[in-house]
Amino acid sequence: MNGYLRVGALALIGIAAVLFYVATFVVQQTQSAIVLRFGAVRSVVTAPGLYFKLPAPFEQVVYLDNRILDLDLPAQEIIASDQKRLVVDAFTRYRISDPLRFYQAVNNIPRANSQLASIVNGNVRSVLAEATFTSMVRNDRSRLMNRIRDDVNREAARFGMTVVDVRLRRVDLPQANSQAVFQRMQTERQREAAEARALGAQQAQEIRARAEREATIIVAEAQRKSDEIRGQGEGERNRIFAEGFGKDPEFFAFYRSMQAYEASLKAGDTRMLLSPDSPFFRFFNDPTGRKAEAAPAVPGTAPAAGAARP
Repeated sequence: MNGYLRVGALALIGIAAVLFYVATFVVQQTQSAIVLRFGAVRSVVTAPGLYFKLPAPFEQVVYLDNRILDLDLPAQEIIASDQKRLVVDAFTRYRISDPLRFYQAVNNIPRANSQLASIVNGNVRSVLAEATFTSMVRNDRSRLMNRIRDDVNREAARFGMTVVDVRLRRVDLPQANSQAVFQRMQTERQREAAEARALGAQQAQEIRARAEREATIIVAEAQRKSDEIRGQGEGERNRIFAEGFGKDPEFFAFYRSMQAYEASLKAGDTRMLLSPDSPFFRFFNDPTGRKAEAAPAVPGTAPAAGAARP
């Protein structure tokens, strides 16, 4: 009898454990739960904890993630306001703000991602179509992303979702256009480099011409000053000679004759045919410079001639 009671008790405990298991559910901190009774929503649970429900198939529980979810969007081509074709790659982050509306509108996350992707793509296309390529990549990128986020948020609220952020990962020209732009930029830089080199060559030529002109002026001024100094020196020399000639005319005549001998009688091929009584050699005949007396002529002979060869 005691054995039957023990088995019965164990059976009751097992049945109770199974009923407890199927009649309870746990909601985590990162989740919210929707309790369905025969497919209709009975309650929405957003606080974490242990809850009770009727066993299946009377009631079922659908769990939704409360964390921020990521959605990567495929790249798409748009035409900017300056008629440039652009490839835009965007992504968004969102969370489920209203579990009941979310479940009633899209039911699950894959369908929500599909619905949200079409909303984001449409707003990205409409907002960027009003902007230029330069404003997208330089000036107004943050403002454009905030505008897209706000527009998407207004539409996503109907599905119980809140968009946290929308980012433009890449805004670029198509590959063919990028190559053409690169070549155009390369040509432009080469033209600027050629202009810079031409301007540098022109400035170098101007500096060189200015330097040569200044050098010519400096040399001419130096030559003028040297001529003036040389002229002053020669004038001073002539003055000294004149004073010396006035004091001793004979010494001055002797000095001038010595200078004439030095200048005319040089080694080499110099030949002179002069008369013996030529005044040029008067200091050769007599150191005092007086003319020698003429020797008596011998009948039948020719006058004597003198030749000097150094």
